[in-house]
Amino acid sequence: MADGTSVPIDVIAPGQVRARRNTMQRFAQRRSTTGFFLCLPLILLIAAFVIYPAFYAIYLSMLNKKMTAFVGLGNFQFLLKRHTFQLVIFQSCLFAVTSVVLKAVIGFILAHLMHNIPGKNQRIWRGLLLVPWVIPLALSTLTWWWMFDPSYSAFNWVLNQFGIDNVPWLGVGWTARFCTIAVNVWYGTPFFMIMYLAALKSVPEQLYEAAAIDGANTIQKLFFVTLPMMRNIIAITVLFSLIVTFADFDIVRILTAGGPQDMTHVFATYAFQIGIQSGDIPLGAADSLFMFPILAFAAFFVLRGVTRRTKEIAA
Repeated sequence: MADGTSVPIDVIAPGQVRARRNTMQRFAQRRSTTGFFLCLPLILLIAAFVIYPAFYAIYLSMLNKKMTAFVGLGNFQFLLKRHTFQLVIFQSCLFAVTSVVLKAVIGFILAHLMHNIPGKNQRIWRGLLLVPWVIPLALSTLTWWWMFDPSYSAFNWVLNQFGIDNVPWLGVGWTARFCTIAVNVWYGTPFFMIMYLAALKSVPEQLYEAAAIDGANTIQKLFFVTLPMMRNIIAITVLFSLIVTFADFDIVRILTAGGPQDMTHVFATYAFQIGIQSGDIPLGAADSLFMFPILAFAAFFVLRGVTRRTKEIAA
């Protein structure tokens, strides 16, 4: 007060307490607050198992082999100068892009076939086509390895029945690359099929009826009705599959272990070879981090396109 006397605390405290209580109640009643607390366990798990390991990998990539000295970007410069790593970059991009494109195209075709099968039969075929995706990848890849085996190959046995000599499926560079891509396509196509089938079922039939009234044929309906309505789900599915395929380890490791002559190595298998088997963990961490700028570039453009199309639909 102006005369130097203090205001009793119990005179103003109750009002402040009520104001704070009302503020906290309004904060707790917000839907965003509820959503945040519901997502908090997942956020903590991501921080523990994704964010922390990512930053720790960046830290490791800037150390020397003995992890006793800071070398900055020296590991990255060393990798870029190696012919083997340049081959790994090419092979990783070839493996991921080719596999994703084939999975998207074949999955789209299968989704259309499933969409046109009526009732109970569709459920049966859908379940059968999901089997490759349900089987553990390591187990199914071992089966493919046996089928490609030079001595006991089932494919070579079939070729021999037609008088064709044995094919060294996993012993020649480009043939081995084809085999790894084929196995990845076989495994991942059901995921695309089920995603595209769900998207097809959400396309209103009235759009097809209106297009038919305007004289559109089947191809025109596909390009002017189906694809525009599925663009966002196609983009998100392709991006997700690209991320998973770039990080693929099981298929290449089991089928070829990076051979022959390092011609089938991808980022994950090469990082395992130099980081774990050769004992150079910082160099392996640097190898694995090369995936990040490639995937970040792809994610930026894909998500920007999805956001722009969503805003156009909302407007």
